[in-house]
Amino acid sequence: MTQILQTPTFKRAVKRLHKSQKQELDKAVRAIASDPSCGEAKVGDLAGVQVYKFRINSNLILLAYEYFESDDVIKLLALGSHENFYRDLKR
Repeated sequence: MTQILQTPTFKRAVKRLHKSQKQELDKAVRAIASDPSCGEAKVGDLAGVQVYKFRINSNLILLAYEYFESDDVIKLLALGSHENFYRDLKR
């Protein structure tokens, strides 16, 4: 079974969500857990990071994660709208 870890940055972003938004997030996390390659692989500074895009109330939300195939671990890195998402993720 795939182990799913969360970074403190990701946990803070989840705390700001409403209950219905958390349900949409759960669906997205399940989709990633069932197929870790479903996200868009990034290159350059963010090599190794994948971004899964989904909608909450017609807003596009990006979920960044890393998949470690050898350990079967998914590490959820960040969650947010596109605005400043990649800039903040590089930190």
